[in-house]
Amino acid sequence: MAAEWLKCTLLWLLLWLCVRLSETKRSRVSMNDDLLLPYPPGHGPSHSHRHVRDCQAVIHGNTTYESWPSSGHSGQPAAESKVFVSDVPRSSRMVYGHMTVVHDPLRSVSVLEPGGPGGCGGNRTVSVAETAESAGCLYAQNAGFFNTKSGECLGNVVSDGTAVHDSGGVQNAQFGIRRDGTLVFGYLSQEDVLDQSNPFVQLVSGVIWLLRNSTVYISQSLEAECDKMQETGSLRKFVDVVSGRTAVGHDAEGRLILFHIDGQTGVRGMNLWEVAEYLKSYGVINAINLDGGGSSTYVVNGSLASYPSDHCKPDSRWRCDRNVSTILCIHRRRCLPANCSGNGDCVDGRCRCQEGWQGGACDSLVCQPPACGPHGVCTAGGCVCDAGWRGKNCSQVCPLGFFGPSCALECHCDDMCPCDPQTGSCNTTLRGEANSTLHRAGHCLATQMFTSWKQEEESHREQPYLTERTWLTVTLTLAFLLFSSLMIHLVQACRHSVLSGFPERQDYSYVPLTDINGAISRSRARAGKSGNAGFERDDSDSEDEIWSPSQSSPRTVSEDSVHLQRLN
Repeated sequence: MAAEWLKCTLLWLLLWLCVRLSETKRSRVSMNDDLLLPYPPGHGPSHSHRHVRDCQAVIHGNTTYESWPSSGHSGQPAAESKVFVSDVPRSSRMVYGHMTVVHDPLRSVSVLEPGGPGGCGGNRTVSVAETAESAGCLYAQNAGFFNTKSGECLGNVVSDGTAVHDSGGVQNAQFGIRRDGTLVFGYLSQEDVLDQSNPFVQLVSGVIWLLRNSTVYISQSLEAECDKMQETGSLRKFVDVVSGRTAVGHDAEGRLILFHIDGQTGVRGMNLWEVAEYLKSYGVINAINLDGGGSSTYVVNGSLASYPSDHCKPDSRWRCDRNVSTILCIHRRRCLPANCSGNGDCVDGRCRCQEGWQGGACDSLVCQPPACGPHGVCTAGGCVCDAGWRGKNCSQVCPLGFFGPSCALECHCDDMCPCDPQTGSCNTTLRGEANSTLHRAGHCLATQMFTSWKQEEESHREQPYLTERTWLTVTLTLAFLLFSSLMIHLVQACRHSVLSGFPERQDYSYVPLTDINGAISRSRARAGKSGNAGFERDDSDSEDEIWSPSQSSPRTVSEDSVHLQRLN
């Protein structure tokens, strides 16, 4: 039981502490005692923009503001913030502050109304921390001036592409970002503010142009922004007094520079001459001064990171941040517009366009006139051709058998006849060119059909095994062989008829060997000597057996007698 009682006691104690802390937080409110107002009666000079243009140096011509392309380093973080404690040159003062470098101003910087959209219209004033926390700001600082009694926003205010307040042409120094990312610093006419060819997506008014093209421009600003009756009045004091300060500028790379220092008017901080020199030493090219004094506030991730100069109510021993008007918010990269015009997806601050769309906001078709010629219109999917036309640029007439937009429909006429390419009507007379095309196509088709039929018919015929040439070769060869055989038989028949008169020689031919080797002449010589007419053997006693068809057994003759030769 004691343990449970102790738990209950601790819970009630924690609840009581939370209530007291919340009451203390609500009760500690800024006294707004450190006011630094350039124009106590109102805001800005009453003279025209023409006066500003005519009184500036000749070297600037008719241009009363400076433009600079912003950087777009997507590979780096949205911003980098550094805390510094520095001595002020030619003085014994030390200052504490923040310098923030924004790498992609177009997608990472917003001018926000107090408390969110509608804040200026409701004349609200809200702390920088509250506005920054609700908007998800990584870093934030106070921006434009406001009426400390009514809470009204002063000067020109354009927040994320929406114009929420108009200065009515008051010539105070201004900072803005145009739709293409151009950074603008200086004095703007009403026409410049309302220009829609490249409109402002962020715009806020300050007081005093600190740096122009790396040159301190405060003296010229005093002449441009002062009314004739106030040339030595409160505006000059506003410039010369030390106080907490807030400024915005850019460097040579187009990176936005946010500057903040703590201070207390007349006690600590910097005057605007010192602020201008300090920014110049860090490479800032153009810069304007924003609301300062007790309004000078810096917030990191929704938490106060600076030391305000206003005292708190009801306990003045503490310092409280003041409720202010507009703020400069540095957030994660966003797309402009956030939905990429409905034609893409936002990825790391850049619109990834769907097929057929292009541009930083995915608001421009890839297909642009006159890409589709006179017979089509551009769409996200490319050219949509009028009825009767087709092709990438809608320059081709529909082929026969098709009609309608982009020739997407097929004709349904009898006998597959073509129809009107625009209406699809089958009861139509085609133009001369179409008729010529149809005639040529029909002639070609008929020729191809007859050729195909002929080839098909021939393919069904019985094909010979040998070609005509082969048959001719075989026939000639056989004729030659037949003729050769006939000639041989004729020759043999003739020879047979010749030998028929010599029966003994029908089968053999007898050639005396003595006639071949000269033995007959020698035998005749011996016969004359001996008186014998008969044959005599020579020294050789060898005999050859000679077979004759008229004899049933071989007979022997002398080598010198005869030589048999078979006749075939």
